Amino acid sequence: MTRLRVLMNKTRKNCFNMKALYHPVSIGKINLKGNLFLAPVAGYSDSAFRSVCIENGACFTYTEMVSAEALYRKNQKTEVLMARACNEKAYAVQIFGGEENIMAEAARIVLEKTHCECIDINCGCPVPKIIKSGAGSALTKDPEKLYKITKAVKDAVGDTPVTVKIRSGWDKPHITWKEAAEAALEAGVSAITIHPRTRAQGYEGLSDWNIMKELVQFVDARVPVFGSGDLFKPEDAKRMIEQTGVDAVMFARGAMGNPFIFRDATSLLTEGTYTPVPADVRVRTGFEELERLVADTNEHHACLEMRKRFSAYSKGIENGAALRAQIVHAETVEDYKRIFESVLKNA
Repeated sequence: MTRLRVLMNKTRKNCFNMKALYHPVSIGKINLKGNLFLAPVAGYSDSAFRSVCIENGACFTYTEMVSAEALYRKNQKTEVLMARACNEKAYAVQIFGGEENIMAEAARIVLEKTHCECIDINCGCPVPKIIKSGAGSALTKDPEKLYKITKAVKDAVGDTPVTVKIRSGWDKPHITWKEAAEAALEAGVSAITIHPRTRAQGYEGLSDWNIMKELVQFVDARVPVFGSGDLFKPEDAKRMIEQTGVDAVMFARGAMGNPFIFRDATSLLTEGTYTPVPADVRVRTGFEELERLVADTNEHHACLEMRKRFSAYSKGIENGAALRAQIVHAETVEDYKRIFESVLKNA
């Protein structure tokens, strides 16, 4: 009897720990139901894509990075990048720039144009043209400048939460995540996200989750810490939370063509298992995204943009390679309907 009781208690404990992996998160005054986020992905995380991620369980979403300089100079194209998705109750607009006064003014413009719930500062982009402007990874390398920019933005937006996304450092000899995190905390951020690769790595090699764990310990619950990097399947999210103690995980490339990763990860974290969606559901979701992108822009732009996205949706589908050979030539909505007719007909 005693042995049975021990086994029952162990089972209860395991179930509790499993469900505790999925939990609410607060970013300043923002209260979120769960801890599975969509990262800011350049050229991908527009309102159409964010909307299908939300429908599949994303708890918080970020726009692709928006140039503070472009906002400051009243570039109209930036407004499309910042638009709220049709089902977005709370979201963050990510901005980048290397001048504190321009970043502060850009943040004010963001709130005026979008009324978004959070401003995120990109301190991690490794792209050379971004770094040359003193933005992106250049800020992780220069904690003093990171502090000045973050403080200026924070002062400009009042009680709107400001967050930062950093990298582990510039290169292997220059690991500066701790100094960057301390600067962000002193400036008053409401959360810190880390992609634990160096600027020199770009998106190559493996991210160092040990650094992520060290950041969680360093921050010591002063603000939430979010993890990004090498999250390609639901099991990766579970592993990251268990191994590092981050408060939330942020899917980037793993969500491309697979907004279902949020649904599957939620199921895994709460129930211990998940069932991948069938091929026809993948395709129908792609068409929902296409329809919204057409409404936001125009058919020509949307159809060209969806070439890469439908190619991603088609991965894992029978005869996917043949489908992709046709997708790269699609120019109209009717083209896509013809290409995927057999997949939908055989569902």
